Amino acid sequence: MAIEARDIEALIRESFPNAQISVQGDDGAHFAAEVIDPSFKGMNRVQQQRAVYAALKGKMDGAQGELHALALTTKAPD
Repeated sequence: MAIEARDIEALIRESFPNAQISVQGDDGAHFAAEVIDPSFKGMNRVQQQRAVYAALKGKMDGAQGELHALALTTKAPD
């Protein structure tokens, strides 16, 4: 089952309601996302990205995951 950019954004928004979120990609499996959220302040990049991946609720898990690849950029606002 393919996933859409708006589905990914909705999942991320559930965990990061105040974030600036941009998701690109339209092949149903490969996407790029940028998430800018105040909660990332004081977190390193790995911690930020783990938080976003957790928000995806298993959509990337294993060979059966709906989301095959996500190029992820995260940061706290300036």
